[in-house]
Amino acid sequence: MTISLPIAQPPWSRLGKKLESTFRRALYDYQMLESNNKIAIALSGGKDSLTLLFLLKAISGKGFPELDIYAILVNGEFSCGAGVNVTYLKAICDQLGVHFIVKESKQKLETLECYSCSRERRSLLFEAAKSVGATTIAFGHHRDDNIQTLLMNLLHKGEFAGNLPKIYMQKYGITIIRPLIYIQEEDIRAFAEQYGFIRIMCRCPVGQNSMRKKVKELIKEIEILYPYASENIARASLLYGSHKAAKP
Repeated sequence: MTISLPIAQPPWSRLGKKLESTFRRALYDYQMLESNNKIAIALSGGKDSLTLLFLLKAISGKGFPELDIYAILVNGEFSCGAGVNVTYLKAICDQLGVHFIVKESKQKLETLECYSCSRERRSLLFEAAKSVGATTIAFGHHRDDNIQTLLMNLLHKGEFAGNLPKIYMQKYGITIIRPLIYIQEEDIRAFAEQYGFIRIMCRCPVGQNSMRKKVKELIKEIEILYPYASENIARASLLYGSHKAAKP
């Protein structure tokens, strides 16, 4: 039986054109693909990481170098890709001509918590990327992830720090890039619905009541009083992050 795969690729709809244009602007503004043609992607199978995959494939060789893309899935009972069909993701990558790598998480319910899970996931991603000679990893963090991260850091630690669009992890010899940093989550959700790859992702019992989820609700309340709050916070975060990155 032939499985119909939800592949998003040009020619785009109006929304697709908007996303690719915004995506390209972030890549250019922060020189994310400078001297790099071998790129790894953290692929969970959710709307954000699949949008990242489809857009990177779409711009490959078109204003940018021809990219050699490696999609890395951290699989496991409580990973970010928990419940995703590995065969399904591999089939998508095969159709796109993208290498597919699976790493296994060892997280167990009795010891599950966000910090250690995140550290393990990043270690597995970095290890897999370096094993194929990819020193740049693209993450699917979008504008709203950045806003939530900034507010969590500000309110919990007194630090004005969001997700940097591009950062070199000296300890690991890896550069993290976030090409979706300008794109709103609602646009990604609409794009995923339009091309048929929207799905409920988070099945983590910790994640259902996480601080990030609470901050997301807080932002909705703030926007009742300040309708442009998200836009302004995102702009301030990137402006401050640019100045911080420029310091010697």
